[in-house]
Amino acid sequence: MKLITKTDELVEFCKPLADAEFVTVDTEFMRERTYWPKLCLAQVAGPDDAAAIDALAEGIDLSPLDELMANPKVLKVFHAARQDLEIFYLRMNKVPAPLFDTQVAAMVCGHGEAASYESLATKLAKARIDKSSRFTDWSRRPLSERQITYAISDVTHLRVVYEKLHKQLEKSGRLPWIAEEMAVLNDPATYRADPEQAWRRLKPRGASPRLMATLKEVAAWRERTAQRIDIPRQRLLRDEQLLEIASHAPKDTEELAMTRGLGRGFAEGWQGREIIEAADKARKLTDEELPQRDKPPEQLRASGAVVDLLRTLLRLKAEQAGVAARLVASADEIDRLAAGKRDLHVLTGWRNEIFGEDALALIEGRLALALHGDQAKLIQVPIPV
Repeated sequence: MKLITKTDELVEFCKPLADAEFVTVDTEFMRERTYWPKLCLAQVAGPDDAAAIDALAEGIDLSPLDELMANPKVLKVFHAARQDLEIFYLRMNKVPAPLFDTQVAAMVCGHGEAASYESLATKLAKARIDKSSRFTDWSRRPLSERQITYAISDVTHLRVVYEKLHKQLEKSGRLPWIAEEMAVLNDPATYRADPEQAWRRLKPRGASPRLMATLKEVAAWRERTAQRIDIPRQRLLRDEQLLEIASHAPKDTEELAMTRGLGRGFAEGWQGREIIEAADKARKLTDEELPQRDKPPEQLRASGAVVDLLRTLLRLKAEQAGVAARLVASADEIDRLAAGKRDLHVLTGWRNEIFGEDALALIEGRLALALHGDQAKLIQVPIPV
């Protein structure tokens, strides 16, 4: 068990890892009371050593850890990497690379739709994870031995999980599949919160362009302010209050104070003043400057029978290939495929090889599904001359 609390200890720990083929990484963080995730602990394991790095230790400089995360020669292995990567992106303004996500790899290797770290550690590393510290407060100090042991186990067993999954992928020739799936995680846009787009997640029904303009300005104010003072957006202003303000577009403190649950103190303070300014800015927009409604979802004309057949085919092909069906095609893509759409992700790359080609053949009548006992099987349909 190793807990690093000093910069010189971190330097010594990271130095040999710069030559490692891969490192396994995990983080413990808090964000219940903040907008930005607060890194409390970073766990890293190399081939021969592992440590928990106390990000809250007084005076510690995490630059050696950042350098390791940015080292292009060292593969960074995470499990369910999205939130961990967000933390490093916010610290470094770049995504750690190269990456490997064992949850995605497990789906490719047929270990289920969203295999947990615990299930993979049990199955592949023959390890038993003590879950008692999972929901602990990682910001409190000192950390207990149980907490540190639990945290480090998240990366030590991950070494074995990665190595076994990597061998499975090499044997099946599916390593290129993983590289394709890492595209979203490698994209910096995945981790950026754009205040100007914050209003889109609220989606008011039947809203006029003028109401949407007010909503856009007030939602952008809430997002920028929450980021600046680092509190959760809902603690600053709840969604239902945001929508009510947008619907009434208050012109002064009296009108703003009528918002349910807002309170006169809020309306008369700097927050209220800035909200009124945001509403006034939206009020002054010309009709041409108002935000445009998103185009309504395309009405798909897909036969229910075709959708059902494609879903059955997807399950069959996914089982045969030993890959999670959800990774191959989403429900929306199945609907669009049945409706005649062809510019789809499922008709490209490895997805097309294991499912897309047969899906088109089924739709075009060149392939049929039949039951053989309690098993579904595919039958080639002769093409009439």
